[in-house]
Amino acid sequence: MPDKAELIVQCPSCKKPVKWTASSKFKPFCSERCRLIDLGEWASERHVIQGEELTSDVFSETAHLPLDRD
Repeated sequence: MPDKAELIVQCPSCKKPVKWTASSKFKPFCSERCRLIDLGEWASERHVIQGEELTSDVFSETAHLPLDRD
């Protein structure tokens, strides 16, 4: 396996090669543009992580609990 300083990954948005180094500002993305495109995909719920659907309202179940303001 190559040293981490030499590791090349694909940008999740545009698939361009990206060096995985400490100086790679937007890793794993190739640019801020690709990073923001990905963020928009999550914000618009085009990307999701599958899980169990909630069967009750979590907020109403915890509404009686005091807020920790320390």
